[in-house]
Amino acid sequence: MKLYLSPGACSLASHIVLKEAGFQFNTEKVNLADKKTESGGDFNQINPKGYVPALQLENGQVLTEGVAIMQFLADQKPDSGLLPKAGSIERYRLIEWLNFIATEVHKTLGPLWKPTLSEETKTVLKDLFARRMDYVSAELKDKSYLMGEQFTVADAYLFTVLNWCGMLKVDLSKWPSIQAYVSRVASRPKVQDAMKAEGILK
Repeated sequence: MKLYLSPGACSLASHIVLKEAGFQFNTEKVNLADKKTESGGDFNQINPKGYVPALQLENGQVLTEGVAIMQFLADQKPDSGLLPKAGSIERYRLIEWLNFIATEVHKTLGPLWKPTLSEETKTVLKDLFARRMDYVSAELKDKSYLMGEQFTVADAYLFTVLNWCGMLKVDLSKWPSIQAYVSRVASRPKVQDAMKAEGILK
C-alpha cells in the first residue's frame, strides 16, 4: 500500500493508523499547491479531488477521505482495537465521534490556514471552536481517550487536527483535559514514528 500525504496535514491521522495497526506500507509526499507528487507525478490523476490523504491499495484501487481510509485500515486489523466490533453500539459511538471531528472541529479550524481570512471571520470560527472544545473537554474528563481507555482511529484524527492549534495560534490552555489528551497521544511511540517520518518531529 502507498499513502499519499502532506506533512502535518489531516493525512497524518491515516499515517498514525497505519503505524498503530502494524501495516507494511510506503508513503509519498504531495505538494498541494501544484498537485505534484514527490516523484513528479500528477496527483490529480491519483485523486481527482486534489487533496490528501489517498491510499493506493495492493490491487491498484485508490481510497480517499481520511475517515473512510482509517475505518478500512482498522477493519483489516481487528485485533488492533482501533475500531469497535461492527454492529456494536460502540462502533456507532466511534462513527459519531468521526463525524463530529470532521464537520465540527476539522472544518472549523481548517479555514484558519487561509491568509486572506478576515479577522471577523477568524473570531467567529475561534468562538465556534471554543464551544466544540467545551464539549470535548467534558467528554474527556474521566477518560484517557475518546472511547475510554482504548486508543482508536477517532483519537488519531482528533489529535492530528488539534496539533494544528499551535501553528494557528489557537490557545488550548482553557481546557486542561484536552491539553493532557494531546500530550498523551503525542507520547505514543507509533504516533511519534509517524510524525518523525513526516519530518514534523525530530
